[in-house]
Amino acid sequence: MATRIRLGMLTPSCNTVLEPTTSAMVATLPGVTAHFGRFRVREINLTRCSDEQFEQEPMLEAARLLADARVDVIAWNGTSASWLGFDTDERLCRRITDETGIAATSSVLAINELLGVNRVERFGLLSPYLGSVQQRIIDNYARAGWSCVAERHLGSDDGFEFAEFTEDELRAALRELAVARPDAVATMCTNMRSAALVEDVERETSIPIIDSLTAVVWKSLQLAGFDLRGFRGWGRLFSART
Repeated sequence: MATRIRLGMLTPSCNTVLEPTTSAMVATLPGVTAHFGRFRVREINLTRCSDEQFEQEPMLEAARLLADARVDVIAWNGTSASWLGFDTDERLCRRITDETGIAATSSVLAINELLGVNRVERFGLLSPYLGSVQQRIIDNYARAGWSCVAERHLGSDDGFEFAEFTEDELRAALRELAVARPDAVATMCTNMRSAALVEDVERETSIPIIDSLTAVVWKSLQLAGFDLRGFRGWGRLFSART
């Protein structure tokens, strides 16, 4: 029987980019498929209502359903830990593995690992979020030893609208961040159409881009034991090894 790898992705309910982009990324990989479980997320701000969307139980229930599909990895394909605190994803991933026996990761944990692998100290940050959320992200990264030297936030708190920013808008923002010559640029949201831009902008600016959606696919494939050598088309991070 041919070897199959199934990637399970916990998906915000308002997200319209994550599923098609992840599916496109794995489409050329023999035996690899992506499977998605949704839970409710509609808005991103610093209110209690927003924070409550990311309580563990709804996410764990979606993870339990993905486990029924016998996935090899369960990934939280979202970036809430960037403003709520990295420990929220660490605790979530431990509980997922404890309850299902399946390896777990998240977009933020993958981003942080790649920042470390690439020895990044100074980074640029692009998100679609409000300025208050962006500042919380910057503060969390500063406490962990990473300095944000340039940032662009697009000023929305509507989770659905994040996907409405055009590739031209995102490309322009990435170019602006590159002017500060950071060690890398991080795109912080899995509902932005940035993943497909990474290769072109990296080539143009010579600055690595760590895209939140691409990063979690990278880590998920790694945890599942997939050999990433030769995987092309989604940026430099797929050559990273840990």
